Amino acid sequence: MELELRTDPVERTTLPALAVFAFEDDPARSGTAASLPSQTQELLGQLKSSDELKGKTFDCVLLHRPQGLAAERLLVVGAGKREKFSGALERRLAGAATRYLRSRGIHEFGWVVGQERNSSSPAQAGSEGFLLGDFDVESYRTDEEAAKRYISRVVLFAGKGSDKKSIEEQITRGRVIGEARNWARELVNEPSNNLTPTILAEKAEAMANRYGLRVDVFGPKKIQALKMGAFYSVAQGSEEPPRLIVVNYEPEGAPEKPLIGLIGKGVTFDSGGISIKPSDSMHEMKTDMAGAATMLAVMQVIAQLKPRVRVIAIVPATENLPSGKAQKPGDIQVSMSGKTIEILNTDAEGRLLLADALTYARQLGCTHLLDAATLTGAVMIALGHITTGVFGWNQEWVDNVLQAARQAGEKFWQLPVDDEYRPQYKSMIADLANTGGRYGGAITAAMFVGEFAEGTPWAHLDIAGTRWTNAEKPYMAKGATGVGV
Repeated sequence: MELELRTDPVERTTLPALAVFAFEDDPARSGTAASLPSQTQELLGQLKSSDELKGKTFDCVLLHRPQGLAAERLLVVGAGKREKFSGALERRLAGAATRYLRSRGIHEFGWVVGQERNSSSPAQAGSEGFLLGDFDVESYRTDEEAAKRYISRVVLFAGKGSDKKSIEEQITRGRVIGEARNWARELVNEPSNNLTPTILAEKAEAMANRYGLRVDVFGPKKIQALKMGAFYSVAQGSEEPPRLIVVNYEPEGAPEKPLIGLIGKGVTFDSGGISIKPSDSMHEMKTDMAGAATMLAVMQVIAQLKPRVRVIAIVPATENLPSGKAQKPGDIQVSMSGKTIEILNTDAEGRLLLADALTYARQLGCTHLLDAATLTGAVMIALGHITTGVFGWNQEWVDNVLQAARQAGEKFWQLPVDDEYRPQYKSMIADLANTGGRYGGAITAAMFVGEFAEGTPWAHLDIAGTRWTNAEKPYMAKGATGVGV
């Protein structure tokens, strides 16, 4: 998608469509509709009077040959109540405009950049929204009509006298983040026969080589040599060999500390192992590598935006399948840290991968740890499919993560960790059990992972509920969401 910035009068553009947003209180003259010429606003006022233009969130009204404009069409997207407006909503409005227009065979449109006080980077929000809205899961469709639905170009119109350099920087940042998030969505949407641990590692290598990152990929022998017994125990049931993917960002002149460790769970298919899952929704378990996709996509962003801080991403990638070689309930595994783990349920496997990956990150010198994993169904019971659960030992570090989420428009919510939960995952015969039972399951799973962070500041994102949507959104297709990027 081509993104272009222009500062000439919006009424002169001859694009196939021009898109603006407007609030409920005055949908004819608020939001970016306020930048339209008076003749067009008068027309919108008539539509408001006839109750055809309401401004409710994501309501779309399309006008052909609008008075006062040279554009062939005008799309007004409802922005809802003015007091609830945010940069995150602006991103979604841009996505909604994109999806609405592409579904009608339009390939180019103009977007008026907002100037609302509640959105500090409107051009970034818009650019992200266009890219996210233009994404669909169509790789395996043979429907020729589906291939015709796309947006090739968006022209962003900023007011005369705008800071062009600042807006262009916003557009660049929005493109970088939007493209990376879509790459994460591509990875998560892939079927597991086309995204084995080996293929995931190859895609990570290709990304790293493209953006100048150092990457190492280790196979079964190295994983065993590192004594990653928890990780390898999950992999031993599959014919597909596991991979440990390590991506390094080391900018010149960056201080030795902090060294941020990003860990992503990479189970490319999760049957549950011997403790096999019900078959009804097992096909969705191709998405059990969403944490890995998030962290690899984050590294793609970091490589382009170039923050002055050292970062390592670690992805343990495997399948979890039942076979004659698979681990069994009751087995004891020795983790890389030396802690022993009793396997009560082979479907509680993600925490085993993270245990060894966190230990390895600490061994590499990481001073702060952040992991993302589709870890528990329990977090969905608590927070549904809307909000990501956040856990951690070090409140200052957790607060940093939560603040970053607020700035990015991600819905994160902190859930408790407390010593009184620890007895739930104590084992009678080993140091730890790999499940703490049904009650407080998201908490005990997170705390199990945190045992391997030890004293290092650590935060855990349980994205089981937010990595995927089965509902078509006005601003986003069904499927993977790219949460966390």
